[in-house]
Parts: sequence; structure tokens; C-alpha cells
Amino acid sequence: MPSLDSFKSRKTLAVGDKTYVYYSLVEAEKNGLPGVGSLPFSLKVLLENLLRNEDGRSVTADDIRAMAAWAVAKKSDREIAFRPARVLMQDFTGVPAVVDLAAMRDAMRMLGGDPEKINPLVPVDLVIDHSVVVDFFGNAQAFQKNVDREYEQNQERYRFLKWGQSAFSNFRVVPPGTGICHQVNLEYLAQTVWTGTDGADTVAYPDTLVGTDSHTTMVNGLGVLGWGVGGIEAEAAMLGQPISMLIPEVIGFKLDGRLKEGVTATDLVLTVTQMLRKKGVVGKFVEFYGPGLSNLTLADRATIANMAPEYGATCGFFPVDSETIAYLDETARAADRIALVEAYAKAQGLWRTAETADPVFTDTLELDLETVLPSLAGPKRPQDRVLLSDAKSGFLAALEGEFKKPGDAAKRVPVPDAAYTLGHGDVTIAAITSCTNTSNPSVLIAAGLLARNAVARGLASKPWVKTSLAPGSQVVAEYLAASGLQKELDALGFNLVGFGCTTCIGNSGPLPAPISAAINEHDLVAAAVLSGNRNFEGRVNPDVKANYLASPPLVVAYALAGSLQLDLTREPIGTDKDGTPVFLKDIWPSSAEIATFIRENVTKAMFEEKYADVFKGDANWQAIEAPKGETYTWDPGSTYVQNPPYFVGMGREPRALSDIVDARVLGLFLDSITTDHISPAGSIKPASPAGKYLTDHGVAVVDFNQYGTRRGNHEVMMRGTFANIRIKNQMLGGKEGGLTIHQPDGTEMSIYDAAMAYKAEGVPLVVFAGREYGTGSSRDWAAKGTNLLGVRAVIAQSFERIHRSNLVGMGIVPLVFEEGTSWQTLGLKGDETVTIRGIETVKPRQTLVAEIAFADGRTIEVPLLCRIDTLDELDYFRNGGILHYVLRNLVA
Repeated sequence: MPSLDSFKSRKTLAVGDKTYVYYSLVEAEKNGLPGVGSLPFSLKVLLENLLRNEDGRSVTADDIRAMAAWAVAKKSDREIAFRPARVLMQDFTGVPAVVDLAAMRDAMRMLGGDPEKINPLVPVDLVIDHSVVVDFFGNAQAFQKNVDREYEQNQERYRFLKWGQSAFSNFRVVPPGTGICHQVNLEYLAQTVWTGTDGADTVAYPDTLVGTDSHTTMVNGLGVLGWGVGGIEAEAAMLGQPISMLIPEVIGFKLDGRLKEGVTATDLVLTVTQMLRKKGVVGKFVEFYGPGLSNLTLADRATIANMAPEYGATCGFFPVDSETIAYLDETARAADRIALVEAYAKAQGLWRTAETADPVFTDTLELDLETVLPSLAGPKRPQDRVLLSDAKSGFLAALEGEFKKPGDAAKRVPVPDAAYTLGHGDVTIAAITSCTNTSNPSVLIAAGLLARNAVARGLASKPWVKTSLAPGSQVVAEYLAASGLQKELDALGFNLVGFGCTTCIGNSGPLPAPISAAINEHDLVAAAVLSGNRNFEGRVNPDVKANYLASPPLVVAYALAGSLQLDLTREPIGTDKDGTPVFLKDIWPSSAEIATFIRENVTKAMFEEKYADVFKGDANWQAIEAPKGETYTWDPGSTYVQNPPYFVGMGREPRALSDIVDARVLGLFLDSITTDHISPAGSIKPASPAGKYLTDHGVAVVDFNQYGTRRGNHEVMMRGTFANIRIKNQMLGGKEGGLTIHQPDGTEMSIYDAAMAYKAEGVPLVVFAGREYGTGSSRDWAAKGTNLLGVRAVIAQSFERIHRSNLVGMGIVPLVFEEGTSWQTLGLKGDETVTIRGIETVKPRQTLVAEIAFADGRTIEVPLLCRIDTLDELDYFRNGGILHYVLRNLVA
């Protein structure tokens, strides 16, 4: 539908022999929106979105004026409706999203509507990249064996996705083995300027998206505004619902200077992450500006944009400039599209040059790139940066404090059937993995050159290190092979293991049995060094407690060193064939050599070739036969894909809201509970509720696969909710594992079993937590599982953005304590009952009161801020969730 165009911004733009309609920010400024030219680039993209979609209902002229008012106030409490151009998914989050769409088609039929109405209205791309596991490594056969194992384990899921590809319009699937979704997005899917039709006109507008992976933000490095949302919110966006949001604050991050010799983009992004976490940018946009931008490659920018979830921002945006255009050309985008991007950005005031005046920002901070030093982050949070020179002392301090092993640093234990011993801090996993760094030729070439130099000196990876290389795209494998550097990496055990998100997501595969046995028998604090962006507790591998993020060359260096108890800046990394000590500085490649290798080996032809048939897939994919039909034929025996119970008993009208009365406490948690803690990825323990379910359904332990691949089965996932091996429920004094105490009898049991007991008793549940509840991946199952366990409210000191939204989207109330109050200051033990009044008539951001009754008969009243933030969110909540809201609207 054409815009009402209250500000007469609709114009035409001629580019070559084509003419485009566009909504001009320059014209809008002349026609009643003074000052919008000084807005941050990211907000200009939002403003264009409002101008183009003004309909007098979801987007009004007053919404648009609020954007102009932001330029003066530098903040706003105005709620707006954002309509992204497209949606991006990966398979861990994409499979349950397609399951939900299939279930909605069934529910639509049940309610007497047309199932075909459940169909994406915007383009959706799903990239299968999260299912490959590093079961095989360190040899030339590893890649093919891992691929074979992936298809063997995931036939049901892939058959289901192939059904979705044929059943839904506007829905494409990029088959396994292509690359990580963010890299495929950056190199191929993203266009920077999108086009659509409006009658006979072709309309040009900024490429925008939401994605079901929190690292969707990576494409912000290309000037494409996008961020991660839960699968629930993405499904609503697919079905034509706008993303409801407050006009965000925008923090300007000024970059000066250039990186010093020997410093990588990884060192930079870890520094940026630490600075922004300290600043506090949750729920805010971050936009990078300043002269330093001209000294960053597009890949460097993408590396920084990628880690926005780690620094807590909604996105980390880089404006369009000449580097953007050069990258679009290098990656073989169409010439007419590249011409449009440049012409459009210049016409809209979205083009950055060294002379561009700084936009206005809510607040700013600044970094001189020359001050960045080689760094890691660990042992368990991305923002816990430690200088390479302090990594040894930092690990030893963590060993004594965090891991409670004082005086134990020198301990070494025998490994069964091995000629070596193992100790605390020994690197058992060294993985070049994940989207953050496998997008960036500079650090991958650096890793290859460091490997070449190490091999030339006769160095080798330590025998206890599980080494792996999982590039972000097939192009990476191509240029590593063409440069000859893959052979050097192979010599150190960094053979190709697959194309996908492996170690960083918990798909590291098992450690060799003797090493695992030594670690567990002697309670060793083993280490992993990975070039990823996530190192949360229990995520990387169940045997490994200390996890460090590092650049790919440092990953190789730690494979050679074999231990975090070695100071790579002062101690030799090994000895050469002549017995001479070799230091890291002796084998570290120069920036000039890295640049030469990139120039000579990363070519446009590689991108053209690798993306020519991107949706075709290999012989394995082509051989999969999928069912047909507008609705899915569910297999009741499947342990991968089941029809979820969200719509059982649903009517055309929502039930009235009810207060929470005499709820029991399911868990008391501390700060930084991640979505990994709530909805774990990685391995399924045989003794866990999910493991018992699979065993009861005839699945052998070797075929358990992992939680992520079973997200299409609610029976597995609700049993896996709060089942992380490292989560600590303080009702049990901090004991690890997904346990709780059932009240009032005081019996210790799994959280799942307790929740089912409470459900049978008709008792509602609440969860208490500390700060930053729900950090990490945009896992809708962290909210879906919480819902299915019977939790009505989560009460925390603060929430991470995506998870708060997901809770509302599943009909759960997120509530926040007043500053200075926590469950600890209230003296809660978990045996209390909780009543929350006012939910029946709740309004956005209303203060509610919790009545807490203690076991000794005392009662207190505690004010809580309801974090249902917008009127749209309130509609979702009233309907029992966002999917119910959409479904009822479509039926009506």
C-alpha cells in the first residue's frame, strides 16, 4: 500500500537506464521535519522506514515527527512500528519457527480459516549452518565424515525444511555445507539497498532485516540495519506484523587512528566489547564514526558489528561509504545494484566521507585504534578481556578464585594409554570457528601464515589439543587452498571439519575418551581457545571449564603452546628442530605480508563461483525426498519434529487475563543467566530428563545428537529448559545442574520434574534472577520452555533485550525490581509463595506489587516494574502470546 506521505517525500531517482521511486529524507526535512539531516545514520534508516510505511494506523505523522524531535532531545519514549525488508534464519532457530508456522496452519484450519494465509509476506532465507558437529578432526577425511554424520543424524529435520521450502512462498533454504548464515548474508544475500514494487513502480529503500540469530548484527558492517530477534518475533514479522520498538538511544563510538603492527580485528572487537559493556548499551543502538573508520576494512567492520550481542547493544552500525562499494564489487554483486547503492546513499544523506559532519548522538565514547593490544577474553564471558601478556596470570587467578583450586596450578595427571600428562589450563580444544573471525581474511590468512612459519621451524600442535577449522563460507576454503596455506594448517591439525557454527555453539564434539576420562576423574580445569564470540559456562564442551576467545592466529599459537599456563609474550612457544627456543614473535606474520596474500589470493571470481548455485546443495541434499501439501503430516514417532501444544483449546477470542496467586518459586538465580543456561545447546546427558525421554523412545545415546537439532520437538526442549550442567539454582546453595526443591515437601528433583508436579497440582510458578537475565543467543526456546514449564512471571534486576521480548511473546510477564532491591536483599530462600496483583488490568511499564509470603508466616509487599514495554506487546500478552495474536487477526 502506498504511503500517505504527509511530508511529501516521494521522489524518483534515475540510475543508469533505470528509474526508482524513493522516500527522500532531504525532501522530508524541507517539508516539516527540521534537523533530521543531523540524525545518526541508523536512525535515518528507521525514519525512511516510517515515511515509506505511513498508513495513519501503525505509522502516523506524529510517529515520524518524533524522529525529528529526537534530533533535539537525543532520546525518545515514542513507540514506533518497524517493518524490515526481510528475515534471516539459521536452522537451530529456523526449524522451530517453521514448526510453529506449520502448527499455525493446523490451528487456522481448526478455527475455520484458510491455512494458506499462514505464509511469509516478506522474503525469508534460512541457512542450514548449525548442525555440523566436530566428531572427526585432525585429518583429511574429517570434513566428509562430519558431513556424512550430519546428514545421517538430521534427515527428519532436513526433510521437514524441504517441505517448508515447497509449502511456503517467499521462503528459501540455503543447504548445509554452504557457510554460516551471517557470512552468507554478508557475501551474498544482503544488498545494502533493497528494491520492491508498488504498482508499476520499482521502489528503492534501505536493506533491513531481523534474524533469528543474535549475530544477525554482523551485516551492520555493510550498512544494512538488522538485529537478532527471537523466532517468535521473526515469525510475526514474516506474517506481516511490524516490529514494535521504542525509538532507541544511539551511542556514538568514535574511532581514531589505525591498528598497530601485530594487532588483529579480534583484539579490537574484544576491546570494543569490554568498553561498551562497561558503558551500558543494552537496548540501545551503537553507531561507529570518526576518521578511524577509513582505516578499517569491511571485514573488520563486520567483525565489530557481529559482536553487538556481546556488548549488549541492539546493533553496531557502520554507514555506507566507498569501502562498502568496494566490498560489494569484490563479492560479485550485480553492477546495477552497486550503482544504485552509491546513488541512493548519496541522494538520501546516508553516504559517509571523511568530511561528513558528525551526527548527533545520545552519548559518545572514543577509542584510539593505536592503543589496542593483543587480547583474549575469558574464562567465561566475552566482555572479560585480558591482555595476551596477562593471560597466564589471569588464568592462574581464575584457577584459584573462580574455579576454587588454590595451590593446584602445578598438578598434572596421567592420561590413559598416552605418553603425556594433563594439567589445569591445558588447551584441549583449539578451534578456528564461528562468524566473528571466519568472516575476515586478515585473521585467517594470518593464521595460515603463522602455521607456515611454525611448520618451517619444526613446531607441532600438542597431542592433547583437539584442533579444527570451520570457515564461515566456501570462499574461505577456496582462498586458503589457493594460497597454499591450508596445507600448512593441515600440518598442525587444523584440517577443514565443516562449514558452519561449530565449537562456538557447542558443536565441538566429544574430546578423545582418554582425555575426557583424565579431566573428569581428576577434576581438571581444562581450557579451550576459540575464535568465536561466545564462551559462556557449559557451552563449548561439557569437559572444558575455562574458555577463551581469541583471534585465529592466537588459536594456532595456543595449539602449539598447549597451555594457558604459558606466557606467549615472554616464554618460548616451543623449540625448533635444532633445539633453539621459538617465541611467538618469531613466527608472527607482518601486516604487509598478510595484505599481499589477501591481494593475491582473495578474488572476485571465487565469490562468483561459490554463490552461482547457492540453493542447489550437494548430492546428499538433492537426494532428500520431502512430503508435499499445504499442511504438514506430523509423525507421532518422530523425536525431532512434533506439533507443539501452543494452540490446543484456543478460541477465536482471548481469555481474560488473571492475576498470579500463590505461585511457587522454581528457581533463584544470580547475575548473567544466559539463554544457554535456560535453553542449552550442545550435548544431551543420558541421565537428564531429555536424555531419559530419548532413551524411552528408543534413541541410542550415540544418536542423541544435541539440544539445538531437537528444537523442533517441544518434549525434548521443555525437559532441557534450565537443564544446563553449569546452572546454579541458589535454592540448593549453588549446586550445579538443573535442579530445584519442590515445596512444601522439600524434595530435591530436576526442574522439569518439579514443574510437572506443580502443574499437576495446579500451582503457578515464578523465577527470580539477578542482573542481565537472558544474555546471549536469541533463543526463543528459552521463553517457550519457560512457558511450557508453567512459569507465569520472571522477576529479575534487569533483562537482556531479546529475551525480555521473547518472554512477552510467550505470554510470560517480565518484572524488574526497584534499584537496590533483589531477591537476596529480601531474604528469599525459595520456599515462599508469591502473589502478583494487577495483571488483569496491566498497562505498559506499570508498577505492580508482589505479595511474598514467607514460610514463617511473615508477608511483605514488593513493587515491581512490568517490562511489557509497548501497547503492541500488551496485545500479544493479552492473547497469550504473539503467535496467538497474529493467528486471531488472520482468522478475523
